[in-house]
Amino acid sequence: MSPDSTCKQDSRPTDTQDIDHIMDAFLEHLACERRVSPHTISNYRRDLSRMVDFLRNHGLTHWADLREADVRRHLAERHQAGLAGRSLSRELSSLRSLFEYLLREGLAKQNPARDVRAPKSSRTLPDTFDADQINALIDAGPDQGGDRNPLSLRDTAMVELFYSSGLRLAELIAVNLGDIDPADAMLTVIGKGAKTRRVPVGSAALQAIHAWLAVRGLLANDDETALFVSSRGNRIHPRTVQMRLQQWAQVRGASRDLHPHLLRHSFASHLLESSGDLRAVQELLGHADIGTTQIYTHLDFQHLAQVYDQAHPRARRKRSSD
Repeated sequence: MSPDSTCKQDSRPTDTQDIDHIMDAFLEHLACERRVSPHTISNYRRDLSRMVDFLRNHGLTHWADLREADVRRHLAERHQAGLAGRSLSRELSSLRSLFEYLLREGLAKQNPARDVRAPKSSRTLPDTFDADQINALIDAGPDQGGDRNPLSLRDTAMVELFYSSGLRLAELIAVNLGDIDPADAMLTVIGKGAKTRRVPVGSAALQAIHAWLAVRGLLANDDETALFVSSRGNRIHPRTVQMRLQQWAQVRGASRDLHPHLLRHSFASHLLESSGDLRAVQELLGHADIGTTQIYTHLDFQHLAQVYDQAHPRARRKRSSD
């Protein structure tokens, strides 16, 4: 579902007996009123469909019949099936959002998921390249296509912009020709929830983009506004970006796959390690909650612990006596 021509003038639910209809009305509300991305709406639909199955399997015919004990039961069943705490948290978030919508529409008297918390799971640190590895890959020079090959120049520009500005995959794809201001080296980004932020673009990224723009016209359709286009001339597809980044890294001898979020994680951890400014990194990444950004402090502390173990005389003495 996309927030455009599929939107009806009134997406409010009209049949309180129809579980599926209410879910569809809620998803349309997300798309049309809150302008949520199609990818996020797909996640909401998947999460809520599992709860629909639970309702029907346990003889519940209305969303308003759901109680906190039912939510906890559903959560326990999902956890026993092997679902991780992070995924359970997302399902709970989807359910809470649905019930906030039903409360607003007068179709429920309580939010049964409001006080339920998912079991905690171990927090995995984001995978990153270190700064030397990324620099070595980028500085390895053009791939076999040559230094004037449009696709080679485009791919290098994408890698540089990902790492320079910490973009999400969807954000990079959405960049248009007029979004980068070369005068002050800033990029206007449309992030999650259609929130706009401005992020700096490094000099190396600007040079790579300039080189790409010099040959972009060989591929782009005349009316295409996207900065990055495919060989067909239109806005590049997310899967194409993922595949091209993997190929780009393999040609340069990378020891592992390269993907967009790895570049974003590397950007965040390298910046935080150098500056220590968590709030600034939060703004650059476009995180609504600083708690999301705080995971990168674990990366920083991990680095400091390694330095301590290698350099501190007492640490060395303790390790040798073990």
